Amino acid sequence: MISYNSDNKTYTLKAKQKLPISMTKSWNFFSTPKNLSKITPSHMNFKILTDFGKMYEGQIIKYKVSPFPFFRVGWTTKITSVEKPFSFTDKQTSGPFRLWEHEHIFEESKDGIYAYDIVNYKLPLGFIGRLFGGQIIKWQLNRIFEYRKKMLNKIFIK
Repeated sequence: MISYNSDNKTYTLKAKQKLPISMTKSWNFFSTPKNLSKITPSHMNFKILTDFGKMYEGQIIKYKVSPFPFFRVGWTTKITSVEKPFSFTDKQTSGPFRLWEHEHIFEESKDGIYAYDIVNYKLPLGFIGRLFGGQIIKWQLNRIFEYRKKMLNKIFIK
């Protein structure tokens, strides 16, 4: 699910999930920032700090999250592109990663949609960050996306 490119020191997470919903229902759910809290593990104490109306290009979203026990961090992302109802991209402007760019893609199929996530990220602190945090962050992100998959199935596959 997560690969590492040693040339540019970037990790790439790829996830795919089939859901038996329409493109409209998919877009309405995924393009509403407040729904992110429904698919984020509760132990992360995820809170959106900004008003979360419908998504638009240029929108700034501020969060607080606890990626690890007793460690709370602020995180700000900007919606850098929106192609309704097919895709949107958010990019970290400040937060725990050196780079975080998350592309959400929705593709219609004959009996629902495929939701794709492609996340490119770099850890802070260069070699030291990769050495001490690489495996831990990969483990944590895999857990988060597995939880997300489980919750989306619970929400949309009853």
